[in-house]
Amino acid sequence: MGVPTNKRSTMTFFSDGRSHYSHRVRIVLAEKGVSVDIVDVDVDDKPAELAELNPYNSLPTLVDRDLVLFETKVMMEYLDERFPHPPLLPVYPVARAQSRQIMHRIERDWCPLVDKILAGGKETAAARKELRDSLVGIAPMFTDLPFFFNEEFSLVDCCMAPLLWRLEQFEIILPKTKQTKPLQKYMEHLFERESFRKSLTEFEREMRS
Repeated sequence: MGVPTNKRSTMTFFSDGRSHYSHRVRIVLAEKGVSVDIVDVDVDDKPAELAELNPYNSLPTLVDRDLVLFETKVMMEYLDERFPHPPLLPVYPVARAQSRQIMHRIERDWCPLVDKILAGGKETAAARKELRDSLVGIAPMFTDLPFFFNEEFSLVDCCMAPLLWRLEQFEIILPKTKQTKPLQKYMEHLFERESFRKSLTEFEREMRS
């Protein structure tokens, strides 16, 4: 594996301004107040430097001097350890494990549905319905705590927020019922957060009127 010769003096984040995967990392960066050079990359015209840095030539990619990361959950946990305030994972091992498990379930259960919706095709309608029904099903979980299974904003919320922000783009409308009210309140809570507002690209801002 070759090591790029052009060492960067500041942290650089190669981001897809339309992708929920890039968005989750941008939220962490904003939450931590990290000084970072965010490079908004056109997925159809990637810079040659990206292929030199990342063997998969994929987005997002985080570069911190000699370190190059290209998996979002690894990036998020690295940033949380590198910049410990405010902490975005619980202190205690059991709670940390639970948070990681939830992130894994988001990745395994919902992200594939999002990918199908964005890809279009014959599976789109079924994926849209499954995602909507799943969100309606978990809505009551937000009754007792302000964030996802947590009193404090965490990496789990950083994964959830981009998906929920894109529901209109996915043509998913949540019913306004007593059951979904806690989820609606959770969404409002997330979207009003300063770090979330700062994380949005121009394209993402236009997703919701």
